[in-house]
Amino acid sequence: MRPIRLTSFGYLHLPTGPDGSPVPPAADRIEDVRDRLRDPAAARDILDLDGLDPRVQSVVLATPGARELLANLADYADLPAGPSRIAIGCAGGRHRASGLTELLARELRDRSREVVVEHLHVHLPRVLKTPTGPRTANTE
Repeated sequence: MRPIRLTSFGYLHLPTGPDGSPVPPAADRIEDVRDRLRDPAAARDILDLDGLDPRVQSVVLATPGARELLANLADYADLPAGPSRIAIGCAGGRHRASGLTELLARELRDRSREVVVEHLHVHLPRVLKTPTGPRTANTE
């Protein structure tokens, strides 16, 4: 089987297309988890962490619907004519998308799949919503 590429991203960091909507990375399946999984950044103890941290991954996995979504994505990736790329996006790309991507990568490797992971926005500051639009938090 060919390797599968998993990409995490944040919708608020994407370039916009001619119609003003965000342009996600190219993928066979794009999973938007903004409305499917609650934002774990609300948990103060993981606020400054990202989805590469096992504590964030645990919070993401404990979110209602996360285990089912993870199983669905893993089964989809395992189909004989399955995808070569799956992209997972949340608002900023720091918690839900990157955490779920890491969990999916682990599950696929446990199934003997070769996986390449790319996190587009995990390193960027959290995005805070304001009345005038998104802005980044100063995390220093």
